[in-house]
Amino acid sequence: MHDAGKIILGLIVFLSIVTYPVWHNAISGKMGYVPAPKAPAEKKQCIEPKAVIRVVHRDLLTDWRESVVRGGSRTYVAGDRKKYNMSLSRTCMNCHTDKTEFCDQCHNYMGVAPRCWDCHTYPKGIK
Repeated sequence: MHDAGKIILGLIVFLSIVTYPVWHNAISGKMGYVPAPKAPAEKKQCIEPKAVIRVVHRDLLTDWRESVVRGGSRTYVAGDRKKYNMSLSRTCMNCHTDKTEFCDQCHNYMGVAPRCWDCHTYPKGIK
C-alpha cells in the first residue's frame, strides 16, 4: 500500500494526457466549431447529394483518378443517372471556384493536406 501515491499520480497524468484534446478545445473556444464551406450560389446540386459528397469525396476523387489514368474511362454516372466528366479541374472546380472559401475550410479543420495539387494546378481564376 506504499505505492498509492504513485498510482494516484500516474492516474492523474494519464487522465490529463487522454483528455487533453477535449479540455484544450474547450479552453480555446473551438469546442462547437464546425466548418461552413461556401457552396456555389448558382448551382443547387453537386454530382451527388451533399451528405454523400461530404463523406466520400476523397474516395470518389481517388476512384476517378484510377479510372481516368489507369482505365481510360472519363465518364462518371451519378446516383441520379446523370453523366459527368471525371475531371477535378473541369467538373469540381467549375462550380467550386474558390479553394480558400471551399476546400480549405474542411481540410484545415481536419488537419489534412489535399493531395489534388500534387499533380494538378489551380485553374485560372481560382483563388
